[in-house]
Amino acid sequence: MAFSSLFRKKTVQDILKQVAKNEADGHGALGKHLTTKDLTAFGIAAIVGAGIFSTIGKASADGGPAVIFLFLFTALACSFAAFAYAEFASMVPVSGSAYTYSYVAFGEIIAWIIGWALIMEYAVGNITVAISWSDYFTGLLQSGGIHLPQWIQMDYLTASNGFNDAEALMRGGKSFENLSTALQQAHTAWTTAPTIGSFHFVTDLPALFIIILITALVYRGMKESRNASNLMVVVKLCVVLLVIAVGIFYVDTANWDPFAPNGVSGVLKGVSAVFFAYIGFDAISTTAEECKNPQRDLPRGMMWAIIICTLLYIAIALVLTGMVKYYELNVGDPLAFVFDKLDLKWMSGIIAVSAVVAMASVLLVFQMGQPRIWMSMSRDGLLPKKFSTVHPRFKTPSFATIVTGFVVAVPALFLNLTMVTDLCSIGTLFAFVLVCAGVLVLQNKPEIPRGKFKTPYINSKYILPVLIIAGLYYAFAFNSKATMAFINNDAQTFDATSIVTSLDKEDSEKVFSYLKSIDATNKTSETSDLEHLLSQYQDDEVKYAEVVKGLPISDSLKYETGFQLFKHKIPMWIFLFVLVGLTVWAFRKNLSLIPLLGLICCLYMMAELSVWNWIYFTVWLIIGLVIYFTYSRKNSKLNAQVIS
Repeated sequence: MAFSSLFRKKTVQDILKQVAKNEADGHGALGKHLTTKDLTAFGIAAIVGAGIFSTIGKASADGGPAVIFLFLFTALACSFAAFAYAEFASMVPVSGSAYTYSYVAFGEIIAWIIGWALIMEYAVGNITVAISWSDYFTGLLQSGGIHLPQWIQMDYLTASNGFNDAEALMRGGKSFENLSTALQQAHTAWTTAPTIGSFHFVTDLPALFIIILITALVYRGMKESRNASNLMVVVKLCVVLLVIAVGIFYVDTANWDPFAPNGVSGVLKGVSAVFFAYIGFDAISTTAEECKNPQRDLPRGMMWAIIICTLLYIAIALVLTGMVKYYELNVGDPLAFVFDKLDLKWMSGIIAVSAVVAMASVLLVFQMGQPRIWMSMSRDGLLPKKFSTVHPRFKTPSFATIVTGFVVAVPALFLNLTMVTDLCSIGTLFAFVLVCAGVLVLQNKPEIPRGKFKTPYINSKYILPVLIIAGLYYAFAFNSKATMAFINNDAQTFDATSIVTSLDKEDSEKVFSYLKSIDATNKTSETSDLEHLLSQYQDDEVKYAEVVKGLPISDSLKYETGFQLFKHKIPMWIFLFVLVGLTVWAFRKNLSLIPLLGLICCLYMMAELSVWNWIYFTVWLIIGLVIYFTYSRKNSKLNAQVIS
């Protein structure tokens, strides 16, 4: 089979003919129930979730009130990508989202890669939301006096890692009562869990419960899913507006000073968390075949969802940072926290209930998207035919929906929240990059049928080089220290917790003795654990570096240097080299500015994720390529056409 066959493409005409044939004979056709209002509600359902009820707290603590600019930047990047999605959705109004679009623009191998990435995005996204829902739900039960055992409300990895960290800190002199609540819970879960041999049976059962419930709803039908989503959206929008309306009376403008306490780097520190808050608008495009007028309604639904959610995020961020100082918001439930702090207990209760509803609505949209990706890949022969089965009564991809439930439920019992959040982000960003690139590839091809929506054309030939020059000027003129440290790969000092948790018993004793000897004020202090003694210096960067330098342990435990440090910068170097290539491409081909900026913004956010996420993502793609070359390539319907 020739190498060129890897890039065989589907034509828009053939795709539209197949959809028309399905609708004419009723075979494989999905029920058409959705309007612009429903699509906007699905977008809000997906976006207003963990972002407002959780990650906005950490992002605000890092960036201060200026975090609103991060929301604007992320919304702008998502809007650029949404333009590209909307153009493709108008051109190819079928289920499949970025997978189908890539099949048209790039060919089969790229379509497979993006389809495989989307499977990971939706599966991991569902796992993330299910775990978050479990945390809110168990917290709500506890506030009502119902206490579940820790080992049935926590994943295995969090319990295992938390137990090890807690033991390391207690070896350094910290008492169990002085550990963070999260470490106490992890330690308790690990030590109280039933064991089979050396295996501790720690599993997140509430996460399993919500996945089963939502999967059953999605299986039952689009109309039922739509009605449930619309109801949940109304509930959480009412709560968000109530938070803004009540909170605005408690805003103290003095809390907005300083507006950007940690500068640009502090604002950008929360980029992955804030981006995760916007994940979900792309799931709307998977419902194209269930829209009454997809070419008109899909673009409108995406844009309205992003606009409404951005305004809500900015308003909430300003209210929260106005009610309390920004550094107090580094908590998992910032909305409930600020009202609890102001002794408005009734608001905290309302927020806790609405958070459970909000998480469920996000899970609904994500759980709805993945089966439709699998269905589209199955229709093309890249997955077994069973995945394209449509329930004769409910008009949903029934088999794919059931498989999705299993694929999400099992890992949700064991996986760590931080790991799956970043994996979801990188899979989504990768899809955004290819969709934006697809619009650029097709922009000068007149033979491609166009839909009713087209991204406004602005020539990027000279604009992009000017933007890059401005960025370089800022980096070297106003952020030179960080820029030169990045280029020279200067050593970085580990934080206090990382140092303490990496020490064995002998090193802990040596470090403890050293720290007590250099700080007379702590010799009579009641607080004498190792982490406290070291972390007290972290507010003064120079003093902390001096103290760490004198610690009687090896430099490898104190500093990250050489390749161990450089490897974390590899994604950013990849971004910079690709940026140069994109600039040349834009200059030579007069590329459209909006999808090009979408591509660059999404690549930048990918570069901000850790190298481990890139490694895990690469492993996932390699597994997908093995499946493609052993099954999908020879079973592809395009391959059958060539043979015939």
